[in-house]
Amino acid sequence: MSPAAASRIAVVTGASSGIGAATARQLAAAGYRVVLTARRKDRIEALAKELTATGHQATAYALDVTDRAAVDEFAGAFKTIGVLVNNAGGALGADPVATGDPADWRQMYETNVIGTLNVTQALLPALTASGDGTVVVLSSTAAFSTYEGGGGYVAAKHAEHVLAETLRLEIVGTPVRVIEVAPGMVKTDEFALTRFGGDEEKAAKVYAGVAEPLTAEDVADTITWAITRPSHVNIDLLVVRPRAQASNAKVHREL
Repeated sequence: MSPAAASRIAVVTGASSGIGAATARQLAAAGYRVVLTARRKDRIEALAKELTATGHQATAYALDVTDRAAVDEFAGAFKTIGVLVNNAGGALGADPVATGDPADWRQMYETNVIGTLNVTQALLPALTASGDGTVVVLSSTAAFSTYEGGGGYVAAKHAEHVLAETLRLEIVGTPVRVIEVAPGMVKTDEFALTRFGGDEEKAAKVYAGVAEPLTAEDVADTITWAITRPSHVNIDLLVVRPRAQASNAKVHREL
């Protein structure tokens, strides 16, 4: 279903790689003019070039979602937008609560929660003005259950879930939907590697023996499906896991 003209702009945060880049590609294919934001300007510019070369509309804008002044300046360029995909986030470390680095906890909260808050607040007027807006919050199954070594990330994702749930309550009656997509195990090029400070061996162990973890494209497909439902249909919460994962702590591995 092609988006209405007034709602054809989709902003995707964290679009430089992984789920964000895959979502931008799929939304562009669905007829949206995508605005790619991330800190890594070279990556989003390359993606915008790739998309425009294949006949789609794409613009790159270097942005740190934790910088509120920069976010407000970015948002000032739009009178209306149709979609905001809050994808920027990530995990750092896997230390227990007793020895976790407070700086890592703070950074995860700032990126996953305050970043989502900043961009959502700044763009909500433009989403409302479109008459048919959609806010997507990409949380995680970590938003609903805990696991050892995940305290900081789990805390941030729980907060991000609460943000989405509360926003939905507060803006009911306006022409804006709030969709939360919560992926389980997703194998991307960077998530686990970033979490473990570039340690490839530790990153590989996350997916060891799992035949088919989710891919970025799987999650992007889910996000795009939810966005392209008819305007009166709100997918409040969609949890998506690979078949091999029954819960955060129960994963079938063939070792």
